[in-house]
Amino acid sequence: MGKERKIKILRIINRFNIGGPTYNATFLTRYMSDDFETLLIGGLPEEGEADSMHILKEYGVTPLLLPEMKREPNLKSDRLALKKIKSIIEEFEPDIVHTHASKAGAIGRKAAFSRKVPVVVHTFHGHVFHSYFGKVKTAIFKHIERYLARKSNGIIAISNLQKKELSQVHRIAPADKIEIIPLGFDLQKFQNNYELNRKKTRLKYDLDEESIAICITGRLAPVKDHFFFLDVIDELAVQTSKKIKIFIVGDGELRDDIKLRVKVLQEKGIDILMTSWILDIAEFNAGMDIMCLTSKNEGTPVSLIEAQASNLPVVSTDVGGVADIVLENETGFIISRKDKRSFVEKLKFLVENDVARIEMKNKGWGHVHLKFSFKRLATDMETYYKKLLKDKE
Repeated sequence: MGKERKIKILRIINRFNIGGPTYNATFLTRYMSDDFETLLIGGLPEEGEADSMHILKEYGVTPLLLPEMKREPNLKSDRLALKKIKSIIEEFEPDIVHTHASKAGAIGRKAAFSRKVPVVVHTFHGHVFHSYFGKVKTAIFKHIERYLARKSNGIIAISNLQKKELSQVHRIAPADKIEIIPLGFDLQKFQNNYELNRKKTRLKYDLDEESIAICITGRLAPVKDHFFFLDVIDELAVQTSKKIKIFIVGDGELRDDIKLRVKVLQEKGIDILMTSWILDIAEFNAGMDIMCLTSKNEGTPVSLIEAQASNLPVVSTDVGGVADIVLENETGFIISRKDKRSFVEKLKFLVENDVARIEMKNKGWGHVHLKFSFKRLATDMETYYKKLLKDKE
């Protein structure tokens, strides 16, 4: 009796930049069972974004690169990307096309529908339905996403809150068409050599035992609202006598504007360092004491999962899937958007209360290491794929 044919997955990602979608696509390409064969394709990082090809290389994944897949809508490059993906579908003959994030979701699903791929799935890693564009542009995007969702066989949300937003708030798809599959990561590296990594990072950045290192990690883009963060730090510095050092990790379009604001704070005597992107984030995180996030909109923030895996308490705005990944008052504090006073109060509490900070620090790993495991991710996805294929029979 001949061996059963593998289920073929064509996985399409917007672009290979640092973030949840790259990790998600990499682990699903690398760690699915032998029942599956996966081809991963995607675009290149934009200017100011960190290239994530080292992540794929680390896990032995070789993607097919599509330079035509650009972040911004562009008639010429979008048409070329669509044509190329159609050609790949014809040659690869996938049973399932699975797209990740908005641009890949639009072009990839259009190509899959035109080539009558049996099952088409899309993962919303975040969404652009608020805090990105004006009302008219947002309405157009919603209309497109509703159309694509109707024609798709399945929609994946990465958190409970995101499913609620997609089904009830923005009405992109009915709830029974949306499957919740949280992200998964290789988190063990954040515990390996932790004490050694902490010493190395503290030494590198001249952090003594009394210094409290506060970090924010992410693209320097409007949606991340670094100016809110810097306002908080400005206020915190006035209110605390503790020695603090601030780290802004990342790069992006607002780099120069943020640098100007940082300079003003530095002139006030606040110790702030902009590091750009850091590749060995496990080693770096080990040297930190508190992780912040001040975004206006998020899917599931990778930096907060990695922070908790690194024994870091977090202080975050209440956006996207944050409430699904942070245990309120146990591994961190979640603050209502724009409530700057509360953000300052909670951050000050952690800075000045060593006992509370250490208690939160000790709970992070236990909370995230199984819930956000790449093994769990792969198992959940396999089950969902097989269900969707069975539904097509």
